[in-house]
Amino acid sequence: MFAAPARLAWLDALRGPAALAVTMHHAGWTFIPVIWAEVDRRVDLGTLGVFVFFLVSGYIIPASLERRGDLRAFWTGRAFRLLPLLLAACCLALFLAYAGVLPLEPRLSERPLPLVVLGNLTMLQELLNLPAVISVTWTLSYEMAFYLMSVALFTLRQAHRSAGIATVLALLAVPLGLLLPRTAINGRADLTAAALGLAVVAAIAVTVLGHGRTRTAAAAAGGLLGLALVVLGSRGGTWQGVIILATMFAGTAVYRAEQGAISWRTAAVAVTAVLGCGIPAKDDPAWAPAIVLAFGVFALGFALRGRAFPRWLPYLGMISFSLYLLHPILLYVIPGLPLYFLTLIPLSLLTYHLIEAPAQRLGKRLILGAARS
Repeated sequence: MFAAPARLAWLDALRGPAALAVTMHHAGWTFIPVIWAEVDRRVDLGTLGVFVFFLVSGYIIPASLERRGDLRAFWTGRAFRLLPLLLAACCLALFLAYAGVLPLEPRLSERPLPLVVLGNLTMLQELLNLPAVISVTWTLSYEMAFYLMSVALFTLRQAHRSAGIATVLALLAVPLGLLLPRTAINGRADLTAAALGLAVVAAIAVTVLGHGRTRTAAAAAGGLLGLALVVLGSRGGTWQGVIILATMFAGTAVYRAEQGAISWRTAAVAVTAVLGCGIPAKDDPAWAPAIVLAFGVFALGFALRGRAFPRWLPYLGMISFSLYLLHPILLYVIPGLPLYFLTLIPLSLLTYHLIEAPAQRLGKRLILGAARS
């Protein structure tokens, strides 16, 4: 009934409930809006779920990068982890929209198709002020910015400074947010969005294929681009965007403290700064409880990391990406709340085994083949 306490099972045990929290947030507003309004004015479960995701990414992404010690392997692993399911889900959404079942973001038809494709495939559409095929992929834009910055810090041998970066970002979020309350990337600036998107693609390509100082310069440029996109392109405002980035670095600070690279006091300062500056980042009474609970849930998972979990909990976390990407599509297909979840979970299991797992295995084979050559 309980799974052995695998080293990182606690992260999957957090991912599953986080995905379900986001799913329940959107399903609640769709199927039981009157009841859900009472819940949502007290705590935003969607915000709670995505901030748990951000903390988990902050903890594990730098650890994964440093374990491999290979930038090509890192970007290959990320591509095969995220893109296959993202492409499949986008194709499904477009097919259902063509069939008249699913409404899409109206701006999709207003922007040049190559630009929309570039934004969604790089997962930077949120920060480039481009429309998303699937609405919830806005969080992937912040994940991408974090990847770019983590790669830059790793390449420049500054990865150990994550706690300081989290603290500085949190403290800067307030004045930057007051100066830039809305995105500085104009909604119709097609040329700007294309140039920035292609610059990120070029930085990643040179980081993967280049060597020596060229690779270092490309990684550093990618990190600066990631930071600039969050500061200038966060559609919810710079304050919220920078706090999201700071949250991921706070997750990294916890990892550093666990490994003994920094003191727990330093990590605690970073977490406190992020919470202190993040709580007032949005004028919504449900925001602050969600942020505090997200950090609390992450802390609880971390405290229980050596314990055994019920077998279904890490398994639910394993399919969390499928749950996250597919749930907004099913909202328009399934007629009721119980049937919705009875369909979503089996479908997510199916897409994990048919798309995610094979793609991850292929990515690992390519990484091993490149290492041997």
